[in-house]
Amino acid sequence: MNEKKPVFVTKPFLPPFDEFVEGLKDIWDSKILTNMGPIHKKLNENLKEYLKVDGLELIVNGHMALEIGIKALELQGEVITTPFSFASTTHAIVRNGLTPVFCDINPQNYNIDPYLIESLITENTCAIMPVHVYGTPCDIEAIDNIARKYDLKVFSWIDFIVFQ
Repeated sequence: MNEKKPVFVTKPFLPPFDEFVEGLKDIWDSKILTNMGPIHKKLNENLKEYLKVDGLELIVNGHMALEIGIKALELQGEVITTPFSFASTTHAIVRNGLTPVFCDINPQNYNIDPYLIESLITENTCAIMPVHVYGTPCDIEAIDNIARKYDLKVFSWIDFIVFQ
């Protein structure tokens, strides 16, 4: 008899179990399981040093990062994005009073197709929000070139990179 096995689109990368358990000791010792604990602060400082930046904040989840980013950029109007994304992509746009405009994807990598973006730009377009899918980055160079041509903001779901 053939046993059916699930086929996963993605699988998480996990550290060796012993390394993971070792890291939990610091959490148990501090008894702080949420934000602003010593591990949170250490990660924040290490990232600032690694990225060579003065200002950096860790956010509770990707959705809140999107909402905060949209507010920080003071966007108004339409945001070109992909329909092939987690619901938070569209929710963050709509919750900030913006209109999502969906651009089709490249069927080879499932990312937003940069060659279709320009045809969707109107006088109401304020930004492009690509989403990196399954660990494959979007063609951010092509997207950035379009954004520069039309003076649009670009911010990415996974990386939350902002190009001005």
